[in-house]
Amino acid sequence: MTTLTLLSIPSPSQGVWHLGPLPIRAYALAIILGVVAAVWTGERRWVARGGTEGQIGDIALWAVPAGLVGARAYHVATDHDLYFGKGGDPVGALEIWHGGLGIWGAIAGGLLGAWFYCRRHGILVRPLADALAPSLLLAQVIGRFGNYFNQELYGKPTKLPWGLEIDAAHWPQGMTFPTGTVFHPTFLYEALWNLAGIALLLWLDRRYKLGYGRVFALYVMIYTAGRGWIETLRIDTIELNNVLGLRWGVWMSIVLFVGAAAYFLVATRRHRPTDTREPTPYAADQAATAGEPAGADEPTGTQAPAEAPE
Repeated sequence: MTTLTLLSIPSPSQGVWHLGPLPIRAYALAIILGVVAAVWTGERRWVARGGTEGQIGDIALWAVPAGLVGARAYHVATDHDLYFGKGGDPVGALEIWHGGLGIWGAIAGGLLGAWFYCRRHGILVRPLADALAPSLLLAQVIGRFGNYFNQELYGKPTKLPWGLEIDAAHWPQGMTFPTGTVFHPTFLYEALWNLAGIALLLWLDRRYKLGYGRVFALYVMIYTAGRGWIETLRIDTIELNNVLGLRWGVWMSIVLFVGAAAYFLVATRRHRPTDTREPTPYAADQAATAGEPAGADEPTGTQAPAEAPE
């Protein structure tokens, strides 16, 4: 029986354009735009907290490549049969322009690259993570539209009026659907969820002067809460799509949410409600003022004012 909808979201007719011999891929553009947006907005928040202008761009030179390597490694590890199983294509593991970047690997790799830079330059990681948390969500919003152009990571068939049209060539291997079937646009669900998460993070940070890694912990909690239920809608086949009855992504969301919530509670108990953000994002400066009362002799501009741009 054909699934009928009054409305639907059409998929792009193509995701690659050519300027002569040079292919311009929508997937790559979405990633690049996401990185640029994250660096620009993250820079503003970082400077408002006492960081040095231009540092976020320098950190990105380490974090972005490490994040891409981590994202691809995670994807290949969780879907290794596609590349190394029977009839697989090992060379395809390097072809990231076809899609296949795991967010968990991207975050882990990006944090590792950022940590390496921070260690070399005496920057405290927690203030940096708090400054960048909303910007990471923004990058994820933009990046999801790369999945839209690639016609990938969509959900189950649906009769909802905002169902997403997917060409048969992009259906999961071994699956067929009646003509006219449309699917849950999970890329759009996640993008809208992340936009709401940005607004919530900015409000909570401004209202409660969060710091000590708590903004980043909230980012993880917000993202995984949405990603968990969105994962239950997905039908793409991966090697670890059923672990004790749940997709691997759902388990990752549960574990990371619990870990982030535990950190948030511990950090909140360790710091008084009257504590503001760390007075400086630099390890050497914080060591020099160790033992002083909270807020005493703080350098001008190192604590974000209430009207600081977000």
